Amino acid sequence: MRQSRYDCAGEASRLYVSNKALITKSTPGINADAFKNQSVSAAPAALHKLADDYYAWRNENYPVRSSEAGLHSWDDRLTDYSPGKIAERAKHVRSLLDNVRAMKTDNWPKDERIDWILFRAQLDNVDFGDRVLKFEFTNPQVYTGECTNAIFSLLKKDYDTPRKRALAATARLKQMPALLKQGLSNLQKPVKLYAQLAIQSARSIDPLLNNSLMALDVDLSPNEHEELVKARDVALAALHAYADELEKRVPKMVDFTPMGEGNYNYYLKHVLLLPLNGSEVETIGRAELARYRALEALLPDPKLADPDPKRAPKIPPDQESFLKAYESREIEMINFLNEHNLLTLPGYLGPFQIRQLPEAFKPTSPGGFMNPPGVYDKDPTGFFFIPTYNPESKNFYIRAAIG
Repeated sequence: MRQSRYDCAGEASRLYVSNKALITKSTPGINADAFKNQSVSAAPAALHKLADDYYAWRNENYPVRSSEAGLHSWDDRLTDYSPGKIAERAKHVRSLLDNVRAMKTDNWPKDERIDWILFRAQLDNVDFGDRVLKFEFTNPQVYTGECTNAIFSLLKKDYDTPRKRALAATARLKQMPALLKQGLSNLQKPVKLYAQLAIQSARSIDPLLNNSLMALDVDLSPNEHEELVKARDVALAALHAYADELEKRVPKMVDFTPMGEGNYNYYLKHVLLLPLNGSEVETIGRAELARYRALEALLPDPKLADPDPKRAPKIPPDQESFLKAYESREIEMINFLNEHNLLTLPGYLGPFQIRQLPEAFKPTSPGGFMNPPGVYDKDPTGFFFIPTYNPESKNFYIRAAIG
């Protein structure tokens, strides 16, 4: 399955986003008449325009996500989570989705029809979150995640000078107390599990702000330095207060409940575009689990199914050695693929770096996570953020990396 070409990392996508005429703080209007009585060539053109306008609108409305994706036009802003703005965004997406669904695509060329299906699924995903999940009102991680990623997205790559990134961080830090206050107001039906994870994240963010962020403090003037430090300290205090307030509310919070089979089936079909329902996915999962257990039973030693660092020819002595050794395996894998002519690797693939996972992400990503280049990134480097090295760790990913 391909990604819609209007949201890819190609040059066309960058041109669309850099077109200042498409970037507006107001919600672009949708004219339903534009979808009526169109020729076969005019209708796909209308879809292209809708996609361009939507991505430009989305990118500006979610500035932190844009920074994560490699688009740094709004690095000094956080997302507006006021109830009115949340409702406005949901209404806009729903209206756009209704119009996209109404498009008659039977006579479109194959590629255009595929783009229509993929774009519709992207909108369905956002609308599903607005209608069913309602995370702005149920998931405290929305607000801790916004704060964490607001800074992390400025640190991962050297896309600009340290000074400019530090100034952007200062601006974002200043907005965090108000964001967290708004978050507490929005969270009328918070889920206990989400709150517990958010509490852990908020209380683990100190190293990111106190250490990682301050590496950018190299060319700031004395006043800019003081402003950064003050904004950082106030933001940290607000994050800790947010965690404390959530902790007080935990006893009255609702337990996590699944979204329900009907909603899950809808998600599988309309968002993931799978020809399966929930029962069929469960059946596949059970069959695969049984198959792999059977394969384990065929091993000469059952212990081989569990990665054990003791079997490694060399155990890295420290964190830096571990990260370098793990990263060096990329060359081994590329050579293996090339030597056996298994597939052709495109020339635009960038390096894949292994880095230590920041503490703030451990509650929700205990095994670490992969971070491919953003769709707007000029730098093709990708990352795998892995937990802190410990040769005695029971973490599967660390054990596998050593072995």
